[in-house]
Amino acid sequence: MRKRTKAREYALQLLYQIDITKADISLVSEMFWAMPEQYEEQDIEVKNFTRELVEGVVDHLKEIDSMIINHATNWKLERMSVVDRNILRLGGYELMYREDIPPKVAINEAIDLAKKFSGPNAGKFVNGILDKIIPDKK
Repeated sequence: MRKRTKAREYALQLLYQIDITKADISLVSEMFWAMPEQYEEQDIEVKNFTRELVEGVVDHLKEIDSMIINHATNWKLERMSVVDRNILRLGGYELMYREDIPPKVAINEAIDLAKKFSGPNAGKFVNGILDKIIPDKK
């Protein structure tokens, strides 16, 4: 698995934990990296990119959520599954705030996360919303 793809998976897991527990990002991160399966992850690039993504989403959460709400026709943020909501947040962050990530890559990575971690229609749901966010960036 590519390093950035792995980092996105870790970021999704951290964002999920933060969303569910409402705990501080540093506490969640510390506990996450202390787990045996993540403790084995010694690649500093993966850890750094994971941290950048999670901190970026948390720092821009209000703006990202507002953007998602504006484009999620007939959906309220709190009605979305926690996984889908955080995939959208991660993808929205990459689309709006990461100049080093092409929009197509951000959307495709988010779709792949949805297919792997959510329900059978989640990929289409995530694609539909993130695709509408791209024009906002221009």
